[in-house]
Amino acid sequence: MITVQDLQPHPLDQVHRLIEPGPVILVTTRHRGVPNVMTNGFNMMVRHAPPLIACTIGPWDHSYEALVETGECVVSVPTADMAATVVDIGNCSGVDVDKFEEFDLTAVDGEKVQAPLVAECFANIECRVADTSLVAPYSLFLLEPVRAWTDPTQPAPRLFHHRGDGTFTLDGPTVDLQDRMTKWQYLL
Repeated sequence: MITVQDLQPHPLDQVHRLIEPGPVILVTTRHRGVPNVMTNGFNMMVRHAPPLIACTIGPWDHSYEALVETGECVVSVPTADMAATVVDIGNCSGVDVDKFEEFDLTAVDGEKVQAPLVAECFANIECRVADTSLVAPYSLFLLEPVRAWTDPTQPAPRLFHHRGDGTFTLDGPTVDLQDRMTKWQYLL
């Protein structure tokens, strides 16, 4: 039988690497007429109906002020083939660089928010800030999706997930266990 003495302690400042939050996303904003895009690796779905997304964006991010002032953004979901570009987007600031131009991204007008969609991404979710009570203590915005879009030319996208140390995991094969979801049939 394994005991706690058989296990190896893990540093608490690296615990995020054990339960990586979700796919790497892009978050777009439009502030005072200027669009911006940032890379974000700390995000998660909070609930599915009605949908709610949590996303960590702090004062260290150029997009923070835009999100606080406008109360809206777009969560864009890039595919694995965009991974290098997405990392490069995260390595510079919208203060210094027009990231849409620098990375040859196509900004598309949405229907419900002023922030642009990213045409190259598999999915774009127009969001409004639903709750800011966790922003001050945790830099955590709760976002309410108000419109969502997917690219029909990408029917089986492979997303990528950060591991917190400069390495990434790509989505693998899909495992279909729908027949076992007896308690959650309404989700199918």
